[in-house]
Amino acid sequence: MNLIAEAIADAFTGSLPDLAETIRILVRLTAALLAGAVIGMQRQRKGKPAGLRTHILVCMGTALFVIAGLEAGMGQDALSRIVQGLTTGIGFLGAGAILKMESKAEIRGLTTAAGIWLTAAIGVVVGLGRLGTAAIAVVFAWIVLAVVVKLEGRVEGTDDRA
Repeated sequence: MNLIAEAIADAFTGSLPDLAETIRILVRLTAALLAGAVIGMQRQRKGKPAGLRTHILVCMGTALFVIAGLEAGMGQDALSRIVQGLTTGIGFLGAGAILKMESKAEIRGLTTAAGIWLTAAIGVVVGLGRLGTAAIAVVFAWIVLAVVVKLEGRVEGTDDRA
């Protein structure tokens, strides 16, 4: 029984990096959570289908894929393939948010799809440890989603849409 408990404990703790690396991972995943939350909160407040939880999970998930590649010692070429796969996969997730309305010549969900795509890109940047770049991207995303939409509404003569 003791051997089994040791094997289980080793399976969980044996893969943990040293303290400094563990803190680095925690900081990156927390940054991904916060970045996804900022974008997701804005979308949630506007009643969009991809809101807080979706954006948090997308940002943390993409960051985790990159972190896992780094932890495994993958080189730049392998990390590039991870990013390529994430870009493709997120494209499919975003495509699910796009609807063509039957009664009108109108397409809805493009901003949601683009927001998911950008949130994934921010997650990749966070996973690579470029937290300053990610913070700038989050601020710009928030400006586009919360401020530019108001300007867009004024130009089109409508209210706040996205």
